[in-house]
Amino acid sequence: MKNRIGFSLALICCVSLSAVAQDKKALVGGTLINGLGAAPIHDSVILVNGNTIEQVGTVETLVVPEGYEVISTEAMSVLPGLWDMHVHLDINGHADYPHWFPAYRDRFASEIMPASAVQLLLAGVTSARDLGASLEDTLSVKTRLEAGEIHGPRMFWSGPFIQKAPYPGTEDYRWGVDGPKDARAKVKRLADAGMHVIKLIDQDLMTLEEAQAVVDEAHEHGLNVVAHAHRPPEIRRGLEIGIDNFEHTGLSAAPEYPEDVMIMLKERTAASMIVDDPLYWTPTVEGLWNSVEIRDSHEKLDSDCWHRGLEQDTIEDIAASIAHPEDLTYTMLHPKRQKTLKRKIAQLRESGVVLMIGTDSGIPMKFHCQSTWNELDVWVRVMGIPAMEAIQAATFWPAKFMGVDDSWGTVTRGKFADIIAVKGDVLKYINLLQDVDFVMKDGVVYKQGGIVSEAALQ
Repeated sequence: MKNRIGFSLALICCVSLSAVAQDKKALVGGTLINGLGAAPIHDSVILVNGNTIEQVGTVETLVVPEGYEVISTEAMSVLPGLWDMHVHLDINGHADYPHWFPAYRDRFASEIMPASAVQLLLAGVTSARDLGASLEDTLSVKTRLEAGEIHGPRMFWSGPFIQKAPYPGTEDYRWGVDGPKDARAKVKRLADAGMHVIKLIDQDLMTLEEAQAVVDEAHEHGLNVVAHAHRPPEIRRGLEIGIDNFEHTGLSAAPEYPEDVMIMLKERTAASMIVDDPLYWTPTVEGLWNSVEIRDSHEKLDSDCWHRGLEQDTIEDIAASIAHPEDLTYTMLHPKRQKTLKRKIAQLRESGVVLMIGTDSGIPMKFHCQSTWNELDVWVRVMGIPAMEAIQAATFWPAKFMGVDDSWGTVTRGKFADIIAVKGDVLKYINLLQDVDFVMKDGVVYKQGGIVSEAALQ
């Protein structure tokens, strides 16, 4: 796995300049789940000085100095800000892609992506990875986020997908390759533009030389490669060329991963442990698991949390597109795929890959204000993954993968102050994350007592 050297320092400078206030705060009384996987710290005290966690202790071991604003976290679970490793800021739940992309092409950077970003932030997602938007729109939103002109998570970007040939009408956000030289040129263009990862799809449809050129060029620029895992040949080719992170559970309605794929995965994970270079996997299961429930009961779609930042005509267009979920061909195969998910997740855990929380947020009926907590809920409640493990998959491991674990991903001394809190015991009831009461990013409080700080969003 490769990481861009010096990236975290550059980002720190940007986010520090965007802070609304650089004052002193003390979060006092809550149960701290710091992201390291150890036992929770009860009656915790977290001192935040500007945008940095200055000290962590308990009410018995750490006295709050004078000059600190005390924020009570009594009866709350306190966590690192969540990460979502697979979002699409340029879509907001609309169910008709052939209509959405041409209709909103001129509004992605000005309206759609900023709205998606702020919705994620207010849901407790303080860092996210956008996997697939036009380079022009990506750079526009990236620049404004880092300058503090608009608000959202700390974003990591791939820019356009790399694949053998873009699907008709998708050329803005999917780049085809014609030979190894062209593959390297496309990756270099993304690296030079400041992208943080390369997204590779349909790698089994490329020649081996083309696919290998994508990975090699990315690694030479210090970038990890994220690849789809929809088909067994895609996985086999991805392992052969040395990708760093697979996305989705894939294999359509097939009951499990083939035996030879599992052997390859176990061989890769066994070797990776030697060089501290694990293979990562972002399974994105919630959209498949919950789609049957949404089809039969539309109540979840009635929330207005996804309206924030969108124009009224956009809201009406999205709502009309999902008015009859039972008629959407996009989800017709989901009931068959749903039945395979438990087995596939069990296989992935048995293989030794490191799982990370990612949601495909923005795809039909998956709103940015809901996707991340729904994914965590399905992991714990349905897939039987321990809550602590799931939380690490949404905090520590994403920061580790992106090479910024020295600055984010845990609530520990010296890290940047990305902290959320919810009322109650989140280790017992993971779905409490559907209503995040407190959101701090980079030392700035965006939500407290469940109320959004509109001033912080100015």
